[in-house]
Amino acid sequence: MFADLSLVTTAAILFGLLVSLLALGVWIGIALLIVGFAAIFMVTPVPIGPVLATTVWSSSASWSLAALPLFIWMGEILFRTRLSEQMFLGLAPWLNWLPGRLLHVNVVGCGVFAAVSGSSAATCATIGKIALPELKKRGYDDMMSLGSLAGSGTLGLLIPPSIPMVVYAIAANVSVIQVFLAGFLPGLLVMGLYSGYIVVWSSLNPKKSPLPEPRTSLGYKLRRSAKLLPVLLLIAFIFSALIFGLATATECAAWGVTGALLLAWWSGTLTWATFRDSLLSATRLTVTIMLILAGAAFTTAAMAYTGIPAALAAWVESLQLSPYVLIAALTVMYILLGCLIDGISMIVLTTVVVLPMVKQAGFDLIWFGVFLIILVEMAQITPPVGFNLFVLQNMSGRDSFAVARAALPFFFLLVVAVAIITAFPDIALWLPRLAFPE
Repeated sequence: MFADLSLVTTAAILFGLLVSLLALGVWIGIALLIVGFAAIFMVTPVPIGPVLATTVWSSSASWSLAALPLFIWMGEILFRTRLSEQMFLGLAPWLNWLPGRLLHVNVVGCGVFAAVSGSSAATCATIGKIALPELKKRGYDDMMSLGSLAGSGTLGLLIPPSIPMVVYAIAANVSVIQVFLAGFLPGLLVMGLYSGYIVVWSSLNPKKSPLPEPRTSLGYKLRRSAKLLPVLLLIAFIFSALIFGLATATECAAWGVTGALLLAWWSGTLTWATFRDSLLSATRLTVTIMLILAGAAFTTAAMAYTGIPAALAAWVESLQLSPYVLIAALTVMYILLGCLIDGISMIVLTTVVVLPMVKQAGFDLIWFGVFLIILVEMAQITPPVGFNLFVLQNMSGRDSFAVARAALPFFFLLVVAVAIITAFPDIALWLPRLAFPE
């Protein structure tokens, strides 16, 4: 043990150890466990075994956490259906009158799929596999097509049910349902910003958009949209159950899986192969996330023994920073982190240190969850590790940095969204307060 080490030295050693492990390619869950072991060994004679057993069990044996594999499985099932094709065919006739026309299908389609998937990469891939070829065939600008799809794909994290929202709620010990509800209006805000930008861009660059397609009758539009009705009913059911308290997040997830299986059966894509592949894929992702959460829980407990989070919160308080300066600093920090690690890792790595500071500054933890998820969205379109960039790179044949350039305007629109919800926090908090009045 090294009990005589200062807090600064201890923090520097632990941070250096974590960075070294990640640089060596050690899985982040294992890296967090090693850092937790080192922290306890350095500062306290407390037996490591009981702390490890208690924290890993408590982080895993959570009813709320049971929603995680179910929401992941729901998204995996729908990813393997013909929903992307139905989405494009059903939405295109309604959006053809807007400047930018079918580019808005990327935004609305991703918003709709986000409400049943919880995954940014799945949202981007599902809509992209039909939208990109169709937009290219009709002569839309390649960079705008890629950028709008990369940006809109991030809605999979903000519009519930969202996998990172479940992870944040567990890490912050807040209600999963309230975090879900807090994401609805900001999700619509981001969709509005994206569509607004597409309208402005198309008005300024009329030669980069093809001529509008012939007007169609209302009956034609309704017929084309009929196949979207089941998925819209599933979204409406999940939303209603959440806002009216008819079911817990876990129960909604179970109903969501049932609905996804029925949709797959109805569309003719529910085969033994798709069932098996979706279940195996969901299991792999769930195990990965659970390992990260277990490692994060152990590291959080270990950090409490070191006193580093409390000391850091006290130091920040002594600086007398205004709440908005703190939020600006956290925004910059998370944008930089987004260039290095994935979104879920960002959440579990930082909450142990950041949440005490956020509480001290007087911010609502439900609101902060939405703030953090929007910043995680930015990480999805930030090179070199942005998942959406890799998805679109494989689909389009462009390199990830070209896709990142295309997505840059949408990155800045997410910065605008952060500024708006910081200035007007009720955008995020109105629905949770409506559903759960104090």
